[in-house]
Amino acid sequence: MIREPGATPAGEAIREVLLHGPSHMAPWTETLLYAAARAELVQTVLLPELDAGRVLVLDRFVDSSLAYQGFARRLGVDEVLAVNESALQGRLPDLTLVIDVDPVVGLARAGGEEGRADRIEAEGLEFQQRVAAGFAALARRWPERVRLVDGFRAVELVAADVEAASLEAVADAGLRLGA
Repeated sequence: MIREPGATPAGEAIREVLLHGPSHMAPWTETLLYAAARAELVQTVLLPELDAGRVLVLDRFVDSSLAYQGFARRLGVDEVLAVNESALQGRLPDLTLVIDVDPVVGLARAGGEEGRADRIEAEGLEFQQRVAAGFAALARRWPERVRLVDGFRAVELVAADVEAASLEAVADAGLRLGA
């Protein structure tokens, strides 16, 4: 699994600023930092791996920026996508899976390794509700590649749905998983 932002030295440094930096950051500054980390990741990790024919799994990618900054920060989904276009180099995810849970539940599960929320988690319930609405809007806009997975069910059922959707995306892309 590839962590985003992160996975490169520059991406990890940007991640630290984004998640543990100043509590207030202008929304466009935040957006551009995510796009910068993404540009580094795409250029140095994703494109070489994709060119080698590998299937990649990331914990987040551009759809997170569309939901968080575009929708929840109210910068506009199309505007945030436009900022990320150069970073993406023409690549969008084949599949984005969103584990759909009530933001109250999500916040209760959050808190980091030391039990403290990062800068984004500390935004609170109203912000997380806007994020959830943003992901739902993305799923309606791009149903062929953004899917909500009901996270209110048993872990085994959620995992089975994630596996099935992932295997379907790999098959639709004409790829095979190695032994």
